[in-house]
Amino acid sequence: MEFGHTDRWRLPTAIKILIAGGFGAGKTTMVGAVSETRPLRTEEALTHIGAHIDDLAGVERKLTTTVAMDFGRITIRNDYMLYLFGTPGQERFYFVWDELAVGALGAVVLADTRRLDDCFPSVDYFEKRDQPFIVALNCFDGSRPFTVGEVRSAIGLEPDIPIVLCDARRRDSGKEVLITLMEHAIRRGVTPVGTMS
Repeated sequence: MEFGHTDRWRLPTAIKILIAGGFGAGKTTMVGAVSETRPLRTEEALTHIGAHIDDLAGVERKLTTTVAMDFGRITIRNDYMLYLFGTPGQERFYFVWDELAVGALGAVVLADTRRLDDCFPSVDYFEKRDQPFIVALNCFDGSRPFTVGEVRSAIGLEPDIPIVLCDARRRDSGKEVLITLMEHAIRRGVTPVGTMS
């Protein structure tokens, strides 16, 4: 019996992607919506002790917060295995980002148009690292609609950085966001091969 390598037994290429953004932007929701496995979540209940630290304006119904990361996985045509790492949104957890960013192909910066300034630290972080990223506007019910041009101007994004509309609750919408990021990274010359560390 021959045990040579065949395409049938080829392992998919592992690709690490970060889902970043401000507190309450929908990162945990997006990872959960697109993951083909039950996502790992490190959420803790918001308490009155953190009330003076966590600004709940615009997300008053939020009851939990990510304290380390969210993790999910999605397979694309048995060729690529995307590992999704949702970052914590509050400044006091930013030290986790450096570890999560190692080996990442790029990032999705999820932005809530009700609290657009909350995505600025994420945009700054990936610009400083010169890491490919896109901005995904999470279109919450009742949120004020902004044009892509208005958002680009408000954030100060270069014209080559994609901005897409999405609904973090919908699997198909999340997949389109991930495809946009991968296409952007490839245009920037980043290859998916060997990106996991």
